[in-house]
Amino acid sequence: MGDNTRLVFFVNGRKVVEENADPEWTLLYYLRNKLGLCGTKLGCAEGGCGACTVMVSKIDRISRQISHLAVNACLAPVCSVHGQAVTTVEGIGSSRGRLSAVQERLAKSHGSQCGFCTPGIVMSMYALLRATPTPDPHQLEVAFQGNLCRCTGYRPILEGFRTFLEGHECARLATPPSDGACAKGDQCCRRLGNATTNDVTAKLVQPHHFAPYDPSQEPIFPPELQLDDALDVHSVTFKGARVTWHRPTRLEELLTLKQQHPDARIVVGNTEVGVEVKFKNCHYPVLIQPSLVPELTQVEVLAGQGVRFGAAATLSQVEVALKRQQAERPEAETRVFKAITDMLHWFAGKQIRNVAALGGNIMTGSPISDLNPIFLAAGCELEVASASKGRRRVRMDGSFFTGYRKNVVAPDEILLSVLVPFTRANQHFVAFKQAKRRDDDIAIVNAAFNLTLDQNKKVESLQVAFGGMAPTTILAAKTSAALQGREWNDQTLEAALDLLVSEIPLHPGAPGGMIQFRRSLTLSFFYKFYLTVQQTLGSVPEEALSATRQFQSLPIKSAQYYEVVPEDQQLHDLVGRNVTHLSGIKQATGEAVYCDDIPKVAGELYLALVLSTKAHANLRKVDPSAALALEGVHAFFSAQDLSPEVNKHGAIIHDEEIFVSKTVTSQGQVIGAVVAEDQLIAQRAAKLVKVEYEELTPVIITIDDAIRENSFFEQFKPRLTKNDFGAALQKAEHQLSGEVHMGGQDHFYLETHCTFALPKEEELEIYCSTQNPAEIQKLVAHMVGVPLNRVTCRVKRIGGGFGGKESRGVLVALPVALAAHKLRRPVRCMLDRDEDMVATGGRNPFRGRYQVGFDSQGRIHACKMTMFNNAGCSVDLSCSVMDRAVFHMENAYNIPNIETEGFVCKTNLPSNTAFRGFGGPQAMFLAENYVEDVATFLGKDPAEVRRLNLYQDGDVTHYNQQLDNCTLQRCWDECEQKSDYANRRKQVNKFNRENRWKKRGLSMLPTKFGIAFTTKFLNQSGALVHIYHDGSVLISHGGTEMGQGLHTKMVQVASRALGVPEVDVYVSETSTDKVPNTSPTAASAGSDLNGMAIIDACEVLLKRLEPYRAANPKGKWKEWVSAAYFNRVSLSATGFHATPDIGFDWKTKTGKAFNYFTYGAACAEVEVDCLTGDHQVIQTDIVMDLGESINPALDIGQIEGAFVQGYGMFTLEEVVYSPQGTLYSRGPGMYKVPGFADVPAEFNVSLLRGAPNPRAVYSSKAVGEPPLFLAASVFFAIKNAVASARADSGLKGAFRLDSPATAAKIRMACQDRFTQKFPEPEPGTFTPWNVTP
Repeated sequence: MGDNTRLVFFVNGRKVVEENADPEWTLLYYLRNKLGLCGTKLGCAEGGCGACTVMVSKIDRISRQISHLAVNACLAPVCSVHGQAVTTVEGIGSSRGRLSAVQERLAKSHGSQCGFCTPGIVMSMYALLRATPTPDPHQLEVAFQGNLCRCTGYRPILEGFRTFLEGHECARLATPPSDGACAKGDQCCRRLGNATTNDVTAKLVQPHHFAPYDPSQEPIFPPELQLDDALDVHSVTFKGARVTWHRPTRLEELLTLKQQHPDARIVVGNTEVGVEVKFKNCHYPVLIQPSLVPELTQVEVLAGQGVRFGAAATLSQVEVALKRQQAERPEAETRVFKAITDMLHWFAGKQIRNVAALGGNIMTGSPISDLNPIFLAAGCELEVASASKGRRRVRMDGSFFTGYRKNVVAPDEILLSVLVPFTRANQHFVAFKQAKRRDDDIAIVNAAFNLTLDQNKKVESLQVAFGGMAPTTILAAKTSAALQGREWNDQTLEAALDLLVSEIPLHPGAPGGMIQFRRSLTLSFFYKFYLTVQQTLGSVPEEALSATRQFQSLPIKSAQYYEVVPEDQQLHDLVGRNVTHLSGIKQATGEAVYCDDIPKVAGELYLALVLSTKAHANLRKVDPSAALALEGVHAFFSAQDLSPEVNKHGAIIHDEEIFVSKTVTSQGQVIGAVVAEDQLIAQRAAKLVKVEYEELTPVIITIDDAIRENSFFEQFKPRLTKNDFGAALQKAEHQLSGEVHMGGQDHFYLETHCTFALPKEEELEIYCSTQNPAEIQKLVAHMVGVPLNRVTCRVKRIGGGFGGKESRGVLVALPVALAAHKLRRPVRCMLDRDEDMVATGGRNPFRGRYQVGFDSQGRIHACKMTMFNNAGCSVDLSCSVMDRAVFHMENAYNIPNIETEGFVCKTNLPSNTAFRGFGGPQAMFLAENYVEDVATFLGKDPAEVRRLNLYQDGDVTHYNQQLDNCTLQRCWDECEQKSDYANRRKQVNKFNRENRWKKRGLSMLPTKFGIAFTTKFLNQSGALVHIYHDGSVLISHGGTEMGQGLHTKMVQVASRALGVPEVDVYVSETSTDKVPNTSPTAASAGSDLNGMAIIDACEVLLKRLEPYRAANPKGKWKEWVSAAYFNRVSLSATGFHATPDIGFDWKTKTGKAFNYFTYGAACAEVEVDCLTGDHQVIQTDIVMDLGESINPALDIGQIEGAFVQGYGMFTLEEVVYSPQGTLYSRGPGMYKVPGFADVPAEFNVSLLRGAPNPRAVYSSKAVGEPPLFLAASVFFAIKNAVASARADSGLKGAFRLDSPATAAKIRMACQDRFTQKFPEPEPGTFTPWNVTP
């Protein structure tokens, strides 16, 4: 091997030479910690979110072609880019110089909210453009399969980037009408006479304002790398303290290395090994990268055989080669190729496919591999080699995999190549996959079928392969053998189904759960395959054809309607205008600084938490000695370092400990903290702390467990009544009862919890990713024993919050502050994604039991609702969540007689907490279930029942609040009209009559969300406004910027409040030393509260300036300010606002619970695959009453983002726990938030016009939380589709469908002859793999 130990690569055109490269460093670690390039973010560390995306460029020495690839820097070892060029978001443009067209278009399209995901999305698009300057829609779709955004709802990102598509650029550059005329010309609605005053104007974005994209102006590939191959031809070795990295360039070297190190791991993309090292604590002393060994990278077409790929060929290279073959060869020869390329579309994200090797997919042997079932069914031939035994060929058949992630390849052998065979005319090859989410998701079950029929249509050969049904990918050999020689017909199908049932059992407690679903998928897939073959043979019933059609991405369409500002509104008045997010450009360039981006300071240390791994246990011993012995470790902190009283904390009651002292009551609780020189040492040391437990019983995980054990927080049982429920129920014409469950949800903000603490003399300065800086300040001061005025908490911006950073930030902030205080050194900590998900809790799961009385028209006269939420191991904010749930249990319906109460369950889960909606969505979901049941009972369209029961203006709620300015009916009517509900209902019914295995559903529902903190004292805010003598204005207020555009709106508010042109208004940060005693930025009240406080301060300042304006009426702002300054007038003022007439008294049941209500309605249409449970959202129409919007673009972005987050809550996002309280869904690999492909194909949003709100800033309304529940329209559209499928099976009437409506729940609700073969096992006869909390 070579002795070159210098790592050489280029970053943003600059040569980097690292003399002491450590193979354990990832590219992301090197960029952020060694080069200070913090634009690239850490979101998950497993290649599942795309926040770390960079572009890696390299040259093919044979073809001389330069490739530009989007790559996950969190997985790529820095050693793997030796001799290559890396481009980060900082390298393509900046706000201080030239912006990249990608950065500009994303920011100006309102495609960046919190901004933490933005650099990764920018780089995915940039890499696409460098590879394909004029991409097509499919390439655009594929580019973002590996990127996630939790804020925007994706629509503005897609629309901004669609301007790069072929044809769009020319249209964009066309000269816009100079007279402001509509681009539709004579068809303009104003000319046709059907326009309304102050209706929609031009779009939210004006693409012709974008700078043109010129590929010729992009940075060139480094000439040194292009001209000199020295870094490629030589073998290299990089040695670290614990790991050695080899990169051979000849096969002989590779085989010798494997002989010397048989346990060495072969690394190409590091997509498997990287995850094992990070999350499974695996340690591999020797790593070998074979990417420059020619035999492992060649692609050859072998005449009459197939295509042979070197084992190190990447999946992207495989896809390109096989698509080329499909284009050049007859279809009959390329059916295996098509199955592979179709599957690769759904295989991980583009960043993974760009680096992951074909051979790695085989050798890791995952039982849910997307490709191995295809390889087994196709009988692919492998070539392996070793230094001692030479080469041999191995066929992938039923004996290839010998156990879980084991195969017949010997430890000293290397996989050289994979031969993928051609097919014949009489050969049918199809593969299927079902996952939680179509894009970038691991399979639940996948299958491949290889059938050859003779001329009599009899089975000549059949291979049936399944993944996800055993510890390995398996072949159903018995089924195949039994079908040999049989005619391919319905009788053979039935025989095959019975054979598969017996041949592929699955234990009720098998890993992965979803047992009946997975078993039914084996039959569904075979049935789909049978119909696909029959379709080619020309004999499939018309109504069954839909089973053969797979979901494909639909063309994206959208519209946004809003009221424009009057023509006579002064230009300096920004209220009502579509001002882009003020940090949008900085976020798109990577210049926006988040907590962990703050530059390191001298003497800084890093802290890592030691978290509990038992759900209920006494701590017998905590031994940090091994950790403290590790070089670079400075200290270990635990409960022994704090008095019992100081060790306590809590959001409402102090029922938690900073460090657990005696008994852990959930997994993920903080036992201790290790402080070391850097992150790698601290995290390694934390894993060395030995904790001995004495396990306790019972372990209470679910709501059912809590009810059985009578485990509640007894002091919190909110109850409300309206009139006489019991009497009204008895008098009701009809009665029904039901029960439904709604699962939890993880916040999955892209930026995990992070704190940086800086000790200063007597003070502590805390930089924290929190929505509640005053709470952090208070608890830190309490812990270290100083007054509040010695602790300052600062928040520049947050990479997403959604309620998860309202109270749970203390889990990180308090240990970090303690360490900084004790050690008198700066200390930093940012949780890894799995730590964050394990420790911080999420949305409360809810269980609802209801009774309703109603008449034959559908009017509901009486309702009783009993609710249970799963609080976890402490109260946190779960009691307040239940309060709001009790307020919202009727959603938007006027029910005369109500009785409702809530129970807060105490369980052994991490404490659940605030989440967008704060109990409202859960309660409203329960309400919509009883409305649906009433409609089903009466045989009516649920929309009819909803319309009949809507609140009207002046009605009174069950908590005695009158609804003033209620626009529910207007929202409903406009949504019904804009969505064309009546006609689409007919079309859906027609579709369902004509199709058996695909069903469509349509649902329309309203929302009514109360705006205010339900705790009275929180409804206050403050602001500090400075005017400097140059006329510029600096604003500080109590709200935090977490992507919602709060600072942008506050600048807009100030522009109107000050009422003068050319004022430079700026918001720097949120800090407790500027505005004290702030409330959390929550309850959707940030703009209302802080906007009013800013107005108050501005009015004070304007009053002080009035004499100078009067004295110089023709003067300008700067002159008035200067005159006041020289006359010694204070140009600084505080503002304050306390919401008037607010506060509900739970004892007397009087007072206003809410300042006002935000109303809306939504209509959603879906299509469901009844055989797999998969679904697709076809169209969504939303109408929201937001008063007079301060910023329509931001508000529409909030609506779309909330809707998509709610869509995830109701369909995709399933929090999975073991019966012992272990969280399985602790990263994007297991926990699926919606991706780009999950956006409704048609997504229309309208803001109700002519509905000013007198109770908030400039007649606006709050928007953050109210739209989220409207995503329930998708859930109930799915339920509507499932009802149609059940009707085809002879099942009528109401049925229970719990949320989220995952593929498993949808499929098993569509009961049919396949699902009936797998009855549910008797509870208590087995231990399930997972439980529903």
